[in-house]
Amino acid sequence: MGALVEHIFRRESGRLVAILASRLGSEHLHLAEDAVQDALLKAMQTWTFHGIPPNPTAWLLQVARNRAIDQTRRTQAFRGKEADIAPLVEEAAGDALAVAAPRFEDEIGDNQLRMMFVCCHPGIAPEGQVALMLRTLCGFGEREIAAAFLISEAAVSKRLVRARQCLRESGVSFDLPGPEELVPRVDAILQALYLLFNEGYKASHGDALLRADLCEESIRLCELLVANPAGDRTAAWALLALMHFGVARLPARVAPDGNMLLLAEQDRSLWDRSRIQRGVACLERSGRGGHVSKYHLEAGIAFFHCMARDFRSTNWREILALYDMLVAIDNSPVGGLNRAVALAMVNGPEAGLDAIAQLPRAGVLADYHLYHAVSAQLQAEAGMIDAARASFRKALDLAGNEAEREFLRRRLEALGASGS
Repeated sequence: MGALVEHIFRRESGRLVAILASRLGSEHLHLAEDAVQDALLKAMQTWTFHGIPPNPTAWLLQVARNRAIDQTRRTQAFRGKEADIAPLVEEAAGDALAVAAPRFEDEIGDNQLRMMFVCCHPGIAPEGQVALMLRTLCGFGEREIAAAFLISEAAVSKRLVRARQCLRESGVSFDLPGPEELVPRVDAILQALYLLFNEGYKASHGDALLRADLCEESIRLCELLVANPAGDRTAAWALLALMHFGVARLPARVAPDGNMLLLAEQDRSLWDRSRIQRGVACLERSGRGGHVSKYHLEAGIAFFHCMARDFRSTNWREILALYDMLVAIDNSPVGGLNRAVALAMVNGPEAGLDAIAQLPRAGVLADYHLYHAVSAQLQAEAGMIDAARASFRKALDLAGNEAEREFLRRRLEALGASGS
């Protein structure tokens, strides 16, 4: 019951906010968010005892509508505006609930697409655009957004406040932007969807390593984007390919006992071949242009993993070449860390450790648990057992996901050390 409710909440929050905000206007986005949040809390209280209603979307939308109207009547910020705002709320919910199910889904999709472009308005700082989209459309909490950006929750809160303030003051339209404004907005949308998928592929917090619902939601939103001429870009198709390649491998990433499995340990017969074929089709579609984005390169890396019959036959030299290109166009510390792993597979653990030593240790990587986990693994392979133990302990201290913490404990035990 709890997992089903969480799935519904995650899926429906962005859909409902998009419906309400499309009628209220971007300046009242916070009202739409608050109303939907109240509806979700009400559902948590009610559904626990009475069960999930036959049409949970309609139930939530009805409650959100009532909460929005109540808030406009009792909040000082809306004093004197009730006569203007209340009818808009009524119209937003009334129109949506009156249409047939297929058309209702089409309306939701259209509103969500428009909401993506609203969140990525150029008046909002780039980091604020992605944070606002993750919060509004994807239902991320501030803790999840902080993990995605490797920053503090306080910094996320400030970004969201500034982004909402920009929308209130500028009165951003829900109409799709003109061609001259499309490209920078699509780039921000892709970054948000990329982060959403990554959180599903490897959850930053909680007990489970994977959150398949987030992966599926990121694919749904990306497919919604590429289906519209405004978002039909080669980079978007490359990202969609990357997502399908990643989802194809989800069934093999966790053992039956819940333990995390490394790529070399996975049963590749569990990989979803139909998903891989879909990824290949999207990757081919992404090649219809001269621009190579980071999503093209990451999708290419995932492609080579998916094509390998087993771990030993992985074409690590091609993967390393793609990582070299990726670091050249997107010199992120995490990309450099991943490149070090590929380098170690080609030239040995010492080469990987040398590459890690050249990465900036201050800032992002210092508190990134995978930086220390990768270092530990390569140190162990190089025979540097004491250093590996220290690095595994540091990674264990920083990891927020319980499945990863258990994996790190087992690695420590294998080295003859306690994880406590």
